[in-house]
Amino acid sequence: METGRIIKNLRNEKRLSQRELAKILHVSQQTVTSWEIGRSDPSSSALEALSDYFNVSADYLLGKTKAKNPESHDFFDVMSFDGQPLDEHDKKLLADIYRTIQANKKK
Repeated sequence: METGRIIKNLRNEKRLSQRELAKILHVSQQTVTSWEIGRSDPSSSALEALSDYFNVSADYLLGKTKAKNPESHDFFDVMSFDGQPLDEHDKKLLADIYRTIQANKKK
């Protein structure tokens, strides 16, 4: 049921109808309804498509993490140092370092 609620919330954040989301994902509206009410779970390929479209991790869609996308700045909201939450300046620095590391991996 958690996954369905998350999909519905993400869909509503984007102000999409079930029909519009179904069209984007190339599934039927009944399939989206089924996911959202917990009657069925998305297949692995549907999870991948949902993850790509909403820019969230599959773990987020499955309710395994509260971080929507570990590669985004939101990831640093769950981090702390020495028992204290990171301030905005430190979060930005870490995000910049992470982006630099990722960019260097692609070279």
